[in-house]
Amino acid sequence: MLAATNGDGDVDTLDVVLFVVAAAVMGHLEFETGAGSLVPTQLIFVPMLFVLPPAVVPLVVVAGLALADVPDVIAGRLHPQRLVAVAGNAWFALGPAVIFVLGDVSDPGLADWPLYLLALAAQFAGDLCSATLRELIAHGVAPKLQLGAVREVWLVDALLSPIGLLAALASTVEHHAYLLVMPLGALLAVFARERRERIGTAIELSSAYRGTALLLGDVLSEDDEYTGSHSRGVVLFALEIADELGMEEDERRLVEFGALLHDIGKMTTPKEILHKPGPLDADEWETMRKHTIDGQRMLDQVGGTLHDVGEVVRSSHERYDGTGYPDGLRADAIPLPARVVAVADAYSAMTTRRTYREPMTPGMAIRELRRHAGSQFDPDVVAAALVVLARDAPIEIPTTNAANPA
Repeated sequence: MLAATNGDGDVDTLDVVLFVVAAAVMGHLEFETGAGSLVPTQLIFVPMLFVLPPAVVPLVVVAGLALADVPDVIAGRLHPQRLVAVAGNAWFALGPAVIFVLGDVSDPGLADWPLYLLALAAQFAGDLCSATLRELIAHGVAPKLQLGAVREVWLVDALLSPIGLLAALASTVEHHAYLLVMPLGALLAVFARERRERIGTAIELSSAYRGTALLLGDVLSEDDEYTGSHSRGVVLFALEIADELGMEEDERRLVEFGALLHDIGKMTTPKEILHKPGPLDADEWETMRKHTIDGQRMLDQVGGTLHDVGEVVRSSHERYDGTGYPDGLRADAIPLPARVVAVADAYSAMTTRRTYREPMTPGMAIRELRRHAGSQFDPDVVAAALVVLARDAPIEIPTTNAANPA
């Protein structure tokens, strides 16, 4: 490798050593993308093509990748054969090197930008072919899936390439200026580490909030058997409606927790009102309607995700035409998760036996949903609910005798 020439003289041994070490260091600065992870080797690979003879570059890349794995081999985390196998990860360097040789590219300059684009395309092609073949043989991954996996890698490499070109231009003034990209690689690694920590924290918090929500649901069941079992039935139906609407994961989680806890405020409602065997009078209804505000207050005390769930709970008895409670919100002013919970809650309530009436049949309940679409309920949510009811087996609902769930 050290004896290779570019026609103007021998390779600078120091440059080779520095590039090998720099490539090895970049190989350890890993950060995640949507499909996996990558390393910012493009920052050092691009100036390498200009500073070294292009024919030498693939060998230098192989040496750098092998050096990056040496500490893990010494520690026993990798098999020594890995040092030989790294050559298969360096195919991306071959295409650009061939383009630079055939195009007689030596000094960096914007005039040769078509060749740079061609070299980048050759790099992507080599990377795709080697990765596709490797994943197909080792794991049976279909080529179409592999194409989707490397798109983000290509995007990052394309964005880092101009910075590598700047490093090459700087090296024409100060020979080893290409090393100035190393702090940028380290900065990317710092950002990646912080991102991993934030994701880990978010996952832990999400698990904690889910546990708290389930615990509150259990407490609600202990406090009032019907209300707890009713809420679990509403959760099942509400989640299917959310899936039919194609709701994002964040909103779907609000639907799940909102459906589970939409009646949590009834823990503060006097039992003689909650279990009254008959219709409520005006004062009793006024007390009953406070349960959405009480529920929000309870969840606000927990905070975090459950603060957002509290807004769903507060709005779960709003009506699409603005005549609901407690705030008289209408249409899109009502949070979508609350509109979903309202439909699921109403269907479950209508098809549940009460102490003062028999349950409606599913057909009768469906007619009521249709009749009140656009007045009490969001018509889009009703439409999604009807699709779910038509497609799936009947949603399981509680058959416990109930008094006055509002």
